[in-house]
Amino acid sequence: MGRLPVTVLLCSIQVLLGVGEAQDGEVTYGPVPGDPSQATLTPDCREETYPCTRMYSVHRPTKRCIHSICIYSYPRVYIINKEICVRIVCQEEEALKADLCRVRAGYPRRLQRSLGLCGRRKTWAHGEA
Repeated sequence: MGRLPVTVLLCSIQVLLGVGEAQDGEVTYGPVPGDPSQATLTPDCREETYPCTRMYSVHRPTKRCIHSICIYSYPRVYIINKEICVRIVCQEEEALKADLCRVRAGYPRRLQRSLGLCGRRKTWAHGEA
């Protein structure tokens, strides 16, 4: 039990030193989508707009009065936020996403299919039972 505070102290010192090292390095950020001042897209990338519609709920207070007694209630109201968002899509990322969709659907990956790595199916037409 006596070693636990020492271990915690040493771990916290390592974390602080790690944070200090991370602060010394220079941080660079990528291009912001839709920013005309940073229009440096690679040739295989493009900006794509898509609807990013979100629905969220808030409690909106309502006052109901019966004669001289007033009651406040807070029913939940759903608000739909319709916006148009912009994202940068590259050809390599599209291929990876398409491959992931194929795998989720149960199909072999394109690379395996094109190289013949998925094996030959055993059917009666090939003389195999």
